Amino acid sequence: MSSHHLYGALIVLTCVLCYHNSLNCGFVFDDISAIKENRDLRPHSSIKNVFLNDFWGTPMHKEQSHKSYRPLCVLTFRWNYLLHGLEPAGYHLVNVVLHTIVSLMYFRMCAMLLSEVSSFAAAMLFAVHPIHTEAVTGVVGRAETLSSVFFLAAFIFYTKATRRKKATGWRYLTLAMIFVATAMLCKEQGITITGICAIYEIFVAQKIRLSDIYHLARSVLSGKSLALPSGWWPHEATRRLAVLCVATVALLFARLQIMGSQLPVFTRFDNPASVSVTPTRQLSYNYLASVNLWLLLFPCDLCCDWTMGTVPLVESFTDPRNMATLGAYSLIGVLVWVAFLQGDRHRSGVIVMGLAFMILPFLPASNLFFPVGFVIAERVLYMPSMGFCILVAYGFQLLSERWNRKMTWCCLGFLLLSHSVKTYNRNADWESEYTIFMSGLKVNQRNAKLFNNVGHALESEGKFEEALQFFHKAVSVQQDDVGAHINVGRTYNHLKMFKEAEQAYLKAKSLLPKAKPGESYQARIAPNHLNVFLNLANLISKNATRLEEADLLYRQAISMRSDYTQAYINRGDILIKLNRTKEAQEVYERALLYDSTNPDIYYNLGVVFLEQGKASQALAYLDKALEFDPEHEQALLNSAILLQELGRPELRKIARERLLKLLAKDESNERVHFNLGMLAMDDRNTDEAENWFRRAVHLKQDFRSALFNLALLLADDHRPLEAAPFLNQLVKYHPDHIKGLILLGDIYINNIKDLDAAENCYKRILQLDPVNIQGLHNLCVVYVERGKLAQAQACLSHAHQLAPGEDYILRHLQIVQTRIQRLRGTPDPSREKDIAFAEYDPREFGGSPLTDVDLQQLINSKSVNSNDNNEEDVQQGEESSSSSSSSSGEASSNNDNLNNLKTSLPHADGADGATKVSDGSSPDSSDPIFIDSEDPISATASAGDPLVANESHQQQEHRQPRISETSSSSGSGSSSSSSSPQTHQNHHQQHQHQHQRRRRSNSHQRHHHHQHREHADGASDRLGGKDLDDPSSGMS
Repeated sequence: MSSHHLYGALIVLTCVLCYHNSLNCGFVFDDISAIKENRDLRPHSSIKNVFLNDFWGTPMHKEQSHKSYRPLCVLTFRWNYLLHGLEPAGYHLVNVVLHTIVSLMYFRMCAMLLSEVSSFAAAMLFAVHPIHTEAVTGVVGRAETLSSVFFLAAFIFYTKATRRKKATGWRYLTLAMIFVATAMLCKEQGITITGICAIYEIFVAQKIRLSDIYHLARSVLSGKSLALPSGWWPHEATRRLAVLCVATVALLFARLQIMGSQLPVFTRFDNPASVSVTPTRQLSYNYLASVNLWLLLFPCDLCCDWTMGTVPLVESFTDPRNMATLGAYSLIGVLVWVAFLQGDRHRSGVIVMGLAFMILPFLPASNLFFPVGFVIAERVLYMPSMGFCILVAYGFQLLSERWNRKMTWCCLGFLLLSHSVKTYNRNADWESEYTIFMSGLKVNQRNAKLFNNVGHALESEGKFEEALQFFHKAVSVQQDDVGAHINVGRTYNHLKMFKEAEQAYLKAKSLLPKAKPGESYQARIAPNHLNVFLNLANLISKNATRLEEADLLYRQAISMRSDYTQAYINRGDILIKLNRTKEAQEVYERALLYDSTNPDIYYNLGVVFLEQGKASQALAYLDKALEFDPEHEQALLNSAILLQELGRPELRKIARERLLKLLAKDESNERVHFNLGMLAMDDRNTDEAENWFRRAVHLKQDFRSALFNLALLLADDHRPLEAAPFLNQLVKYHPDHIKGLILLGDIYINNIKDLDAAENCYKRILQLDPVNIQGLHNLCVVYVERGKLAQAQACLSHAHQLAPGEDYILRHLQIVQTRIQRLRGTPDPSREKDIAFAEYDPREFGGSPLTDVDLQQLINSKSVNSNDNNEEDVQQGEESSSSSSSSSGEASSNNDNLNNLKTSLPHADGADGATKVSDGSSPDSSDPIFIDSEDPISATASAGDPLVANESHQQQEHRQPRISETSSSSGSGSSSSSSSPQTHQNHHQQHQHQHQRRRRSNSHQRHHHHQHREHADGASDRLGGKDLDDPSSGMS
């Protein structure tokens, strides 16, 4: 193996050893905006959006855009997402591979200028330098590493063009220009390679020294003619330099066109010197050059964010930090002077190229020519460090030639080892949001954003009290930071301290810049600072009496920025709450004028049309939302439910696909499991439905509708004892669930034989609804079961008064009256008579006792059959039952609620309605009053039951109205002999066999939850990275 290959292998091994622990890191800081929240990475997004939007997914024409145009880098992120979604390890692996490739290419490039050993030393120093951790371990740093690949490729091919004897080398030159454009499409700094190529052409390829340039310039300025030797400047070099100039101008012009000739908007917090006066601005910017040079020399105190007060402004010439500025420029001047005096053209070329690689790529981020959105960013030193490493390696080479060679290279080895350890340890800081921002606070206590971001990292873990301490610290560090006050307010809101939250929001609002006559307000405020209006409005809108006040805040925000789509979206939600759906529709349609690709707007329009009862238009807008974002969770869920409502098998298939897609994203979403169960019920697949309902209940123990539907399904499947625990769980969490209480009471009577528990269920129903006929009637049946006929008579009389149109109640009243007459005709006292005529409190069922005369008058006044005709009635009822069983499916579609479920008394089957009683204290099994149904849970319950699945237990960042899901049921039943009451199945057809399926409630119940998770501002609406103080903070 040649030494060149051996050196290459060592470089690869070094990169792997230094950065392999970065694979354990997650997405932090700017990774959140560029990767997790960037829709351009999603396969469903049009590929053209990558070339129309900036690095963070914002359209380039928008004012909020950072104007960072890096489509090729975004394409690599998209490729990562296609392969493994949002698994961070794959993204980090690509970054490590790219850094390794850059190190190898850098080694080859250095070999053009230095000896092989010195080139290896430079490449090793570049591979392990700790300043690179942000560019390599931070996923968004890929813009640096990927651009550097093409940056070096362009240089290598240009040098090949210069080696062509008496030829321009058009092929290599063309490839070099293509790589220049490619490097620029990865990151803007890539264009600086044209300047480096020009310097290489002059000082290395043509071997012109700085002194030659000096003498030539002096002669031209003095007007003296200078006789140049023949061939001193070949025409081929002129053509190559002309190509470089034309390419540079063309690329810059294209870049300005893409930007729309607009510079990005930054706040004074991101770059305080940018709004300072002369000479503070100039002194501060020049001082920053020395800070960047110091970071290359001594990369000890590294920090992920250098904005705000990290580097205090240099406000006067007497500031001692000006000495650092003078020292940095003096060092560069000395190197230039050495290159100027150096008689050896090769050595002069090495120094010049080292300075070129260090200075030119740094200039776009230096703030010296135009302000950028940061003070210092470690990752932008990735390219400049190439020149720095060349100079360091060349310095060691010169020292080794003059001093002790072994000692010199031992010192270099120690430097490489210390840098390697520092890099390895620094990677661990990028493991999570909390670790990276805490590492920043260890070296920098003057940056409010670091406190804000640590606070938000804690907030994301639910540690609100700890987060509040950091937010308060941020306020104390930067009292005029609007974002810090918004974070304080949001945290108070999480802690249910609403008064304090409102005060914090009002404080933030008071810090917004005031409008000035003749000056655009949009130019004077960071777009995301307006989130204070959204957060404040969301807070006060919790009070229904302050909805108009919230609406006023939204209108105020819109007046400040007419393109503020989030304000339109939130205002639409308030208008829906105010029942102004037509106006809400107009607001959403206006928002589409500013953001026609926002899926949330289409989704909310779908909700508006649902409110208006226009299901087809609603479904169209929900589908439109999915067109722009096929993973839009609310649109997937609610469109699936709406498709399910339509009842067609082919649409249920689509609904199922959408629900399964949601399930693949989040298996812990109990609402998805529940609705899959509902679909299974539609398909009459009860086993599958039971499985889905059980999963939903397992995920959310108080899931009202899943508990009820599961219990009902089990009861209908002749498993009432399995249903009882779920009903008990239901009434534990929802003691006002009347239908659940009715079903549970029925099971207690017919299966568990616990009359006390059944009585408690029915009495609870009457407490909740004193006129509930089902509960009242079934309580009457309990009295009959206990043999308390007088109390049952009074109870049924009261029930008849409340529901005079229900014939079955009057028939049962007549049966009890007949039973009472029979007992009174018995001459001897008995326990049965004692129980039957025991005293009772009519308030137990909300009625009053009736006398026999009252009862008889009541019976006679009602047009019913006499006892002689009762048998005919029963026979007709049984025939009806038989005939109806064949059309149970049709009957099911007409039953909307659980009103069918009531424990009932059968008719007397004798001609006179009389029954025989055994000698014992309990009635004979032949007594028709105590005939039980074969399936005591035969009646079904469903529709009308509002489903708690609609109650959002997870707030979303955008507006989340939801369609209510409804209960599912099915069942059948028939009569047979037993010793307990039977289930009455229909108000109008007694004992009629019926199979009733689940159907939805007549009205879609939607909960409007737009923006109830407030926009975080300041440091951390999105867990670090791009602070909502300004969408560009921390970005480069």
